[in-house]
Amino acid sequence: MAEINNTEQDILDAAEKLFLRKGFALTSTTEIAREAGCNQALVHYYYRTKERLFTRIFQQKMYLFLAHFIDGSRKNMPFETKIRKMAEAHFNMLIKNQQLPFFIFTELILNEGRLNILMDSLDENYEEVYRIFNDELQEEIRKGHIREMTFLDILLVIVSLNGMLFMLNPILRKGFTGTGDNYREFINHRREENLRIILQSLKP
Repeated sequence: MAEINNTEQDILDAAEKLFLRKGFALTSTTEIAREAGCNQALVHYYYRTKERLFTRIFQQKMYLFLAHFIDGSRKNMPFETKIRKMAEAHFNMLIKNQQLPFFIFTELILNEGRLNILMDSLDENYEEVYRIFNDELQEEIRKGHIREMTFLDILLVIVSLNGMLFMLNPILRKGFTGTGDNYREFINHRREENLRIILQSLKP
């Protein structure tokens, strides 16, 4: 049984690597099998179709992309601190998954059906999480701490600032050579700059 589970995981890992690098359309089950070190029949045995295999990976990646907003919304802390920690955690996640923004945005643009996967990727308690977060937001607006805005406004500011940086990553990296220390310094600088812009966008 362990060997079967390992093969299934090897296929999943291989597919994730190829889908992230090439996208759904340019990846074949033959390539996935070759990358996983198995035959094509095993790919179909475990996952039936390329679409089903892709859906599983895309759903996992969408949840990873959004998880810090869902989890962060549940934490009991001052609202501005919560936003900072959510944005920072999201940025740090992208440092470890730099292909993720381009992969997600490209697939959403090329296939409208991926939006259904996006909705399925949200936590089943999303409505409750949204309600709690929105209540906090409205209270902060009422107190005059934050300008009139919506949860979607905040989400889009964070996602666009953090996501676009890593979508441009292949271009930006060409400006940094050698040991890579300058690039790491640049990324650390952008993390703080993004946080400053995000928090400033909340101000009345």
